[in-house]
Amino acid sequence: MTKLSLKEISNPVKAELDRFDDIFKEALRSNVGLVDLVARYIIRQKGKKIRPLLVLLSAKVSGGVTERTYRGAALVELLHTATLIHDDVVDDANKRRGMWSINALFKNKVAVLMGDYLLSRGLMISVDGKDYDFLGVTTNAVKRMSEGELLQIQKTRKLDIDEETYFKVISDKTASLLETCCSIGAMSTTDNKDYIEAMRNFGHSLGMSFQIRDDILDYEGKSNLIGKPVGGDIKEKKITLPLIYSLNSVSKNEASRIRKILKNGNDKTKVKDIMQFVHENNGIDYALKVAKKYSDTAKESLNIFPDSEIKLSMSALVDFVTDRKN
Repeated sequence: MTKLSLKEISNPVKAELDRFDDIFKEALRSNVGLVDLVARYIIRQKGKKIRPLLVLLSAKVSGGVTERTYRGAALVELLHTATLIHDDVVDDANKRRGMWSINALFKNKVAVLMGDYLLSRGLMISVDGKDYDFLGVTTNAVKRMSEGELLQIQKTRKLDIDEETYFKVISDKTASLLETCCSIGAMSTTDNKDYIEAMRNFGHSLGMSFQIRDDILDYEGKSNLIGKPVGGDIKEKKITLPLIYSLNSVSKNEASRIRKILKNGNDKTKVKDIMQFVHENNGIDYALKVAKKYSDTAKESLNIFPDSEIKLSMSALVDFVTDRKN
């Protein structure tokens, strides 16, 4: 079966995505000159818009797109953008989507405050629309995302993360927001609890696969494609699934040697040595198998819905996420 591009996957909701773009741009407007300047730069960065796409597809497969759906899509994209800006400050990252990050261009103070501003704008959209059910789902996601990042920082300092903890980290810091997208999409159009739960499960499994694929790309991607330096996780001493599996596959002495390189080695040789170690010990192959397992689970979550063009697009989106090169 031919894999669809993201543009082809988005076609069934193209008109809705175009309308979302207008709503999102309007939500970023401000009378404060600096806020407006940074907002216009954010629009230029142009992400894949997977999260609003998920909200729209989830709504359409569950009943249809409503005004609530658009407000939900704006909420999650504002939240996502805020977390990316804050992440770049935390990681001291200079690039985002192949362009300078907000903190690199406007410095940390502006980046932190801009992230806060975007989060508040998203919450205001929900309050103004009386979408109080969205707020419960979203605030829980923000809590989980923060806990996931803090747990990762804690484990990075000790270099002792295991598979169970890794799955907890990525479930909280990445999958929670995709769960939120799909839940809000369904909630915006139906009260059917089975549909809402199916969409939540779909978002969770997709998010897990998405993050594992992201971690694999750090070992085998290309900087110009993924929009950030390859080996970034290694430089930041983050132990992700390919390395966790590889460390568990060798003797204690060898694992200890690799941990020392990760902790003390200089960036250039460290990245090369650890990448070679992971490839030699089948860490990439193992991570790909786990990502595929989550992808299959995501597709199974769609079984409750009648066959449709939207359902096919959602299944194709799972393949896109699992097989993506950036």
